[in-house]
Amino acid sequence: MRLKKLTLREIHLPLIAPFQTSFGTSNLRRILLLEAETDSATGWGECVAGEDPFYSYETVETAAHILRDHIWPILKKHEINSAAEISDALAPIRGHNMAKAGIESALWDAEAKSLNIPLWKYLGGTREEIPCGVSIGIQPNIETLLAKVEKELSAGYQRIKIKIQPGWDIKPVEALRERWPRIRLMVDANSAYTLKDAAHLQQLDRFYLIMIEQPLSWDDIHDHATLQKQLDTPICLDESIHSLADAQVALNINACRIINIKMGRVGGHTQVKRIHDLCMEKGIPVWCGGMLESGIGRAQNIALSTLPNFVLPGDVSASKRYWAEDIISPEVEVTPHGTIKVLQAPGIGYEPRRDRIEALTKKKEVLQ
Repeated sequence: MRLKKLTLREIHLPLIAPFQTSFGTSNLRRILLLEAETDSATGWGECVAGEDPFYSYETVETAAHILRDHIWPILKKHEINSAAEISDALAPIRGHNMAKAGIESALWDAEAKSLNIPLWKYLGGTREEIPCGVSIGIQPNIETLLAKVEKELSAGYQRIKIKIQPGWDIKPVEALRERWPRIRLMVDANSAYTLKDAAHLQQLDRFYLIMIEQPLSWDDIHDHATLQKQLDTPICLDESIHSLADAQVALNINACRIINIKMGRVGGHTQVKRIHDLCMEKGIPVWCGGMLESGIGRAQNIALSTLPNFVLPGDVSASKRYWAEDIISPEVEVTPHGTIKVLQAPGIGYEPRRDRIEALTKKKEVLQ
């Protein structure tokens, strides 16, 4: 398999409602799509880098630069026996995992299509239906939060995650537990706290949460181990885990009991599988986090969520939760009991809607 042409498209996709976390509010997603044409098939990937360097140092601009000026020169002269080789081929480029994941995922899609098999099966997935949860941003008040959670539970979602930050943590969780004592509930801090907040965070133990996600610094593992010793609630690491080595360190020092695996954050499906396998060996459950992906990135997340150790409901929800109209056909739908049925078509299983993609495209670059 040889990469013959790579098309980069930046599309602008408005969210149906603002999404607020501890580091900002998103109203519109600038999304970098990758269309990779090989000598046997065409595959699609999505780079999940954001508009600003807040979740990660990567942005849409840095990813486009790395893809154009560094990744493309390496891959255009590289004979690719398998998409699984891409990760090691790009190892000389330090970091920039979101850019790497974008091209690698497109080539996984292309390879699965060339073999006429679904990507999820090609990755080693074992389930044909995956459980779904939702992520709810910081709300203006408790009443609005309760109304949003009511709506998502009515839609069938199996797990609720809410974003928290200092000043918006104990009271919203308490209100949710009073209203719904038995729902699967977790919180995500996006690095909003420090070790000085340990006593405050201990108050969350009484609410029987599935996990507290990334309470401390985005690049920390050590202090999370210190905090985990002081909490009954499992810590889940997200931003801190960029590689297999990071995961090994975190598990060795008991910095967490759960890991959120995001393909873009760790560099692609190959790295996802390596971290997944390590966690399964160690008895540590994993789940798939979301990055406000379009349908193309969402389809890639569905595929990796079929791997056997993705045992917790991920942030892989219906297209209509975020977009008035997605860029794939069919759109991603969630069943009344909170699952997504995995499609059996080759590759990612969903067809990119070229007409809509072109209408949304603000920048386009063809590399060949």
